[in-house]
Amino acid sequence: MAVTKKVKDEMLQRFQDQYGIMKPALHYNSPFELMIAVILSAQCTDERVNIVTAGLFPEYNTAEKMLSLGLDGLEEKIRTCGLYHSKAKNILANCAILCEDYGGEVPQTFEELVKLPGVGRKTANVLVSVLFDIPAIAVDTHVFRVSNRLQLAKGKTPLEVEKGLQKAIPKEWWSRAHHWLIWHGRRVCKARKPCATNASSLIYAREVKISRRRSNFIKKLLTNSEKFYKILAIHTKFHTAISRAAEGWADDAAATCQW
Repeated sequence: MAVTKKVKDEMLQRFQDQYGIMKPALHYNSPFELMIAVILSAQCTDERVNIVTAGLFPEYNTAEKMLSLGLDGLEEKIRTCGLYHSKAKNILANCAILCEDYGGEVPQTFEELVKLPGVGRKTANVLVSVLFDIPAIAVDTHVFRVSNRLQLAKGKTPLEVEKGLQKAIPKEWWSRAHHWLIWHGRRVCKARKPCATNASSLIYAREVKISRRRSNFIKKLLTNSEKFYKILAIHTKFHTAISRAAEGWADDAAATCQW
């Protein structure tokens, strides 16, 4: 079942109401630090990156200082981030270009950023959006998954999803929508256990008084994530109930559902 523009607009408004304007979870104090943190975040959690950069940035917070570490020194500093060898090589090559061509500063255009080692389309979009207030939608694994499940933007590649989101979302909301979808993917619409499973356990653990017939309907619905997200996209009141239950507001959830 196709999701209409009206339903997509409703989804976006609900994201806005729920999450508002959000900031990156990565810790940084300069454009250079954010760029390094985003590079390190590839296939690594933000929490782990923040632990690593807490021991890295106080002393090595410029391109020139980072180069002084050398490959072995940088690998040792970022080892727990995963893929540390390739990340270290890219970071050092990146820093060399920054020092030679940009006076040690991070360039401010998407076109310049994607030419830097270790900076792909996603990283460049994050940087121009967060640092330079340029509307952009960075598609990571969470954005890709949530967008496809909710049919907000469907695609087989991150680029297809990015273009779909640009059409579905007003340009002035691009940057904040990126954070909404990431946060929703981490908190609710998880890869292995989507929001339905988590919401289900909370609903029944708090003994919400719903009839057995309705409970069985919810259980069946929640075991099929694809069906759940199709119905979620259409029946926005039910979406509200499940979202609130996921937040622990089970009592409100029972009252919100209109069957």
